[in-house]
Amino acid sequence: MAQAGSVVYVVDDDESIRARLDVLLRGAGLTVTSFESAKAFLVFLPQAHSGCIVTDVRMPEVTGMDLLRHVMTARPELPVIVMTGMGDVALAVEAMKIGAVDFLEKPFEDGSMLSAVHAAIKREEEASTRKAENANIRDRLESLSKRERQVLEELLSGNPNKIMAYNLGISARTVEKYRANLMDKMAAKSVSDLVRMAIKAGILDNSIKKGG
Repeated sequence: MAQAGSVVYVVDDDESIRARLDVLLRGAGLTVTSFESAKAFLVFLPQAHSGCIVTDVRMPEVTGMDLLRHVMTARPELPVIVMTGMGDVALAVEAMKIGAVDFLEKPFEDGSMLSAVHAAIKREEEASTRKAENANIRDRLESLSKRERQVLEELLSGNPNKIMAYNLGISARTVEKYRANLMDKMAAKSVSDLVRMAIKAGILDNSIKKGG
């Protein structure tokens, strides 16, 4: 099921294709917003919600490839599915290299289009979830005191309490206190939880040191 708020943005200068996709996607319970040109969509792009984009490659003025390049720069989290004409496989491959998540040749099968759209939306939702999780981890890190971040760094280096105490110039009991505090603030049940958080947020070693 698509996340509430997800929108499929259809961009094609062919009115019949826009109409067909509107019926198909709405029939599958998806929200659809259509644009008759890439130029019109790019004007709208800054206010686009989560979801995905389905665009034709060959369009006048601003092409689907131009649209794709712009999206990859301005809104890279939005997955783009490109539609190509028969014999445009080389162009589709180029689009995939730029960042398109999938391509379909016209005339496309309804099932193939729905599968591609659902996969793209799922990908975007998962990326949004990871981004939110990472932001949450960084917020927790920001709540740590300088000493707690130092203890965290020692933990991630695999040092036992006695070595931490020596390295930081404090008692083992004080290390235990800071360790308990940071576990609580990071909402971690174990050191392995901390390691997973560090990997997810990309905060191992140097980034943690910078935070202190």
